[in-house]
Amino acid sequence: MTASAPRRDGAGGRILAVVGPTATGKSDLAIALALALDGEIVNADAMQLYRGMDVGTAKIPVDQRHGIPHHQLDVLEVTEEASVAAYQAAARRDLTAILDRQRVPILVGGSGLYVRAALDHFDIPPTDPAVRSRWEARLASEGVEALYAVLGQRDPVAATRIEPRNGRRIVRALEVIELTGKPFSATLPQRRSVWPTTVIGLALDRPALDARIDGRSAAMFDHGLLDEVSHLLAHGLADGRTARTAIGYAQAIACLAGDLSRVEAIAQTATLTRKFARRQQSWFGADPRICWLPADAPDLLDQALALWRAAQQEE
Repeated sequence: MTASAPRRDGAGGRILAVVGPTATGKSDLAIALALALDGEIVNADAMQLYRGMDVGTAKIPVDQRHGIPHHQLDVLEVTEEASVAAYQAAARRDLTAILDRQRVPILVGGSGLYVRAALDHFDIPPTDPAVRSRWEARLASEGVEALYAVLGQRDPVAATRIEPRNGRRIVRALEVIELTGKPFSATLPQRRSVWPTTVIGLALDRPALDARIDGRSAAMFDHGLLDEVSHLLAHGLADGRTARTAIGYAQAIACLAGDLSRVEAIAQTATLTRKFARRQQSWFGADPRICWLPADAPDLLDQALALWRAAQQEE
């Protein structure tokens, strides 16, 4: 499935994106930028697509969004499967509509593939239900570790970019490899933007980032993650393959089942989030188009606005 190329009309036709590892403050900066630039926000965090997954995804509450329109939040039930192809089409419609309203579209999130699906030239690889079902059966019978090892043998580059416990993404990669005869990594988007785009990346040194992740992991459990997961389980979370395996949610489910203590669940969540942040850093760090700013800079908003205005003047 290939999304049609979006129009380039609107408020200068330029997109602003805020990316980077988890816990660097992307959502807060995006809201500040939207207030300063008359913008609207388009989410590019795969887990924030799900309704009801709020505490564990650090979703900004409605009453803290300062009236800024947010798109691609709460568009899926926890029983549904997120799709890059569906997201690409929907996000591009949102971005184009915001430009048509003469406002600034601000794409924000840390799901690298979703960011690039929205912004870059990217033809979604083919799919085949029979092939996918065969790999899903192997996932069920052999386990995620075994399939991740297969992926590592067939496409080491893709294996470094996919979370080792993300069975759905591993199955998808193996499906594409089988269907195309090419590495899954070869189907990843080109570093060529559909729109003129300014991409701001937020960075923190490792100790500071780890400290934020540890604090956030504990805060999630302190601020109602177990209650949220208990509610979602009653509404089908256990049936949603993507949602139930999200970091924090899988640990909360195990905690509620008595398989992990609260302390163990928090520690495991923090450990997996730190590993995830390293992969995000590798993914975004390989893109030379990203303008990196220190996430803890006291004048972060001013620096970000300066980058945006400089890009506009170059057009």
